[in-house]
Amino acid sequence: MHNNPPLLITSEDGIAIWTLNRPDTRNTVSEDDMVAAIVDAAQQANTDSDIRCVVLTAVGPAFSAGGNIKHMRDKVGMFGGTPAALREGYRSGIQRIPRALASLEIPIIAAVNGPAVGAGSDLAWMCDMRIASTDAYFAESFVRAGLVPGDGGAWLLDRIAGPAIAAEMSFTGESVSAERALKLGLVSRVVSPADLLPTALTLARMVARNSRPILRMTKRLLVESRTQTMETHLQMAAAMQAIAHHTPDHLEAVNALLERREPNFRN
Repeated sequence: MHNNPPLLITSEDGIAIWTLNRPDTRNTVSEDDMVAAIVDAAQQANTDSDIRCVVLTAVGPAFSAGGNIKHMRDKVGMFGGTPAALREGYRSGIQRIPRALASLEIPIIAAVNGPAVGAGSDLAWMCDMRIASTDAYFAESFVRAGLVPGDGGAWLLDRIAGPAIAAEMSFTGESVSAERALKLGLVSRVVSPADLLPTALTLARMVARNSRPILRMTKRLLVESRTQTMETHLQMAAAMQAIAHHTPDHLEAVNALLERREPNFRN
């Protein structure tokens, strides 16, 4: 039984920082309370008119070990029961996280402070942007536990890394260093541990200075483009652009550009 909250949340200047707070389990994400905390945080961020970007990081040396291996061994929690019960446990448990983050309407940055393994690596893939510490590594390691990616990892990694790299990582389960992850395009930056959160916050501020409604629509276009035809996407983009042209933030942005000043968005 834990007394500490599974997810710490702070916010300042339009940026929310979510910190996985179970270092004793290396921030596993398979427990019901962690799932609920992440889902609730996403829902709250969607309704908070002040939040324009989220940074996700973790307490301790690990970003996330993914599923709780001891619970798998003991067949407790989401890992217990009949095959039918297990299937439902995944659907009503850890699979709520990719659904919640896919529905998050504002950009989210993963600040990966350490190892991201199994569902922990998939949690990073669920974010829009990823910055890694030199202490980090990524492992799509389900096969080495005799499992498949049950939280959407195969869908996510294929789209981020491409079929060949996704296959190599998924079929071998071998870890990928932060430096190799940068070369593969899995992360956009690799920095020292001391620079990780400051770098993530600098990027978050660059995002958060923009109009929240426009950020929300831009993110929706990016998310929907993964499954749309070009024609469907163009139709959606035209509709959103028509809305954007009539927002006060658009007029403020145009005036700011012409007047060579920073915009003051109403959001």
